[in-house]
Amino acid sequence: MNILIPKALRRGEVIGLISPSSTCAEPEKIERAVTYLERCGYKVKTSLYLNRSEHDPAHTDRYKLHDLHQMFADREVRAIFCLRGGAGATRLLDRIDYGLIAANPKILVGYSDITALSLAVFRKTGLVNFSGPMAATELLAPSSYTEEHFWGMLTDPGYSKHLTNFSEHPISCIRPGAVTGRLVGGNLSVLSSLVGTPYLPSFSGALLFTEDVNEPAYRIDRMLSHLFNAGLAQKCRGLMFGQFSKNPADENRDYRFDKMFTYYANRMHDGVPVMTGLSYGHIRELMTLPVGARCRLEISPERFAFGAVDAPVSR
Repeated sequence: MNILIPKALRRGEVIGLISPSSTCAEPEKIERAVTYLERCGYKVKTSLYLNRSEHDPAHTDRYKLHDLHQMFADREVRAIFCLRGGAGATRLLDRIDYGLIAANPKILVGYSDITALSLAVFRKTGLVNFSGPMAATELLAPSSYTEEHFWGMLTDPGYSKHLTNFSEHPISCIRPGAVTGRLVGGNLSVLSSLVGTPYLPSFSGALLFTEDVNEPAYRIDRMLSHLFNAGLAQKCRGLMFGQFSKNPADENRDYRFDKMFTYYANRMHDGVPVMTGLSYGHIRELMTLPVGARCRLEISPERFAFGAVDAPVSR
C-alpha cells in the first residue's frame, strides 16, 4: 500500500467542518467550536449541508457525500474536522470517491462512528488520518491534555514520537513486549461491523487499538470473539485497549472486563504485548491517534512507551 502523509496544519490555514454521522441537536455548540478554532488562529469553513438531515436517509447521505467530497476538493481547506459521531457514516462507504481523496490528501479527524470513515479512507487510499476530538463534542472546551495532544499531533511532525497517557488513567500490562506495527483501530462496535467488507484495513502486523461506550461486557466479549473467529486479531502485533465507558447494567464491571481482556490476551501469539488503560475513548482527556502510521509500543509492569516511528504529518 502506498502511504499518504498529510501536511501539518499551520496557523492561519483553513479548517473545514463536515457532519458524516449524526447531527448536533444544539447548534450553539457548533458556534462555540468555531469560536474556539478561530481563537486558536485558524480560519473555519463550514460545509454547505453541515448538520442538516432529512427523514429520508437517502437525502441525508447525498448531503454528507457532497460535503465530504467538496472539502477534499477545496484546495483552500487544509484539514477536515468532523462534527460528532453517532451513526450513519457506514452508509457512505460504498459511494465515496476515494480517488478524489487520494489526489487531495489532507488532515481528517474524528472518532466514534467516524471510525468507519477513518478506516475506509486508510484502506482505500493509504491516507494517514486521525482518531481524535470532534468539533461539537470535545473541541467546545477541550481539557489541557486533549488540547495538547490534538494540536501537537496535527501541527508538529515530531510530536507523535513520544505520546503520554493521562496521569489519572492507570495502565495495566497484561502481557509485556516491545513491537512496531501500523496503527489500526477505533470504536470496537463500528470496527467489528466492517469485518468482511472491503473497507477494513489489514490486521497483519498491526497495532490494534479499541474503545467503546455504554456497551455491557457481554457485547464487548461478542465483538472481540468475532475478531478472533474471523482470524483477524491473531494477526496483530499488539493490542491496546482504551477506555470502555461504563454501562449501568454491568455488575462487577471492572472484574468482568479485566478477566475478559486477559482471556483474549492469552489467545494471542507469544511475544504479543497487550495493555489496557490507554487514554482513548469517549472521555474528556482524549489522546489523538494517527490511524495508519507506523508506531512502536513497549509495555511492561514498569514501563509504557508509545509513539510514531514515522511522522503522521509532513512539513
